[in-house]
Amino acid sequence: MVNWADFIAQCFNGLVLGALLALISSGLTIIYGTLGVLNLAHGAMFMLGGYAGWVAYAYSGSFILAVIAGSLFVMLVGVLMERLIIRYFYARPNEDQLLVTFGLGIVFVEAVRFFFGSLSKTVPPPIVGITSLGFTVYPTYRLALLGIVSAALLALYFVLYRTRIGMIVRAGIEDAVMVDSLGIDVYKIFMLVFGIGAMAAGFAGIVNAPVVSISPDVGESILVQTFVVVVIGGVGSFPGAVLGGLLAGEIISITSMFNPGYAYVMLFVAMTLVLVIRPYGLLGTAGRE
Repeated sequence: MVNWADFIAQCFNGLVLGALLALISSGLTIIYGTLGVLNLAHGAMFMLGGYAGWVAYAYSGSFILAVIAGSLFVMLVGVLMERLIIRYFYARPNEDQLLVTFGLGIVFVEAVRFFFGSLSKTVPPPIVGITSLGFTVYPTYRLALLGIVSAALLALYFVLYRTRIGMIVRAGIEDAVMVDSLGIDVYKIFMLVFGIGAMAAGFAGIVNAPVVSISPDVGESILVQTFVVVVIGGVGSFPGAVLGGLLAGEIISITSMFNPGYAYVMLFVAMTLVLVIRPYGLLGTAGRE
């Protein structure tokens, strides 16, 4: 029997998970849409954000400083990664880009395993306790997490759609050659885009650490879910990443209530249906590669 209070609480869980997936996927889809690079190291960047934040928290005891440190560290890693390696693979076949980002992801995971071991690390939530919603009670930090991630998505939306840099980024998504011909240093924009995309994953990694403990392999499952979200929402579409993330979160959460073993099965079923009905995603553009 379905208990409606539990069902609604599970829907809240799906909303929190969906917002988190939307944030991670938005970074991935921005990178792919602008640079044409399918970054298989994106899950590892989510993990790096969690560990960098955990180290900062261990030394400072401040969750806010942990979030800032985790985000900026992963942004720096993304900038260096683009400048030193990825830049030389733009003109290479897609297979080479996949291999190099997959290899970098393995390097990041094994480096963390070498320095911190394989045991899980935890970051205590900055807000403890539960909040009564009238019909049920819910962990206070999870409610706060929903607000934090929503604010991050709004900030990312503002940067992309309300600033000159965002205008250049969106123009680069459509036609990087034309942007370059207008005298704009497109490679600096590419570096910035890669850094912002990486920072989105790192930010998600540390704010999610109080909910799910971090380990070197935590990025693997997130990477798979993120790719499914991008496919459902539409490659290169920021609104599509948000919509796909929310749908994916609810599918996983509600299915887990009935049979956890089928949660990811249903997620892939949803992706398959979208590919059959609308191959370019719910909010994607037909004809985009």
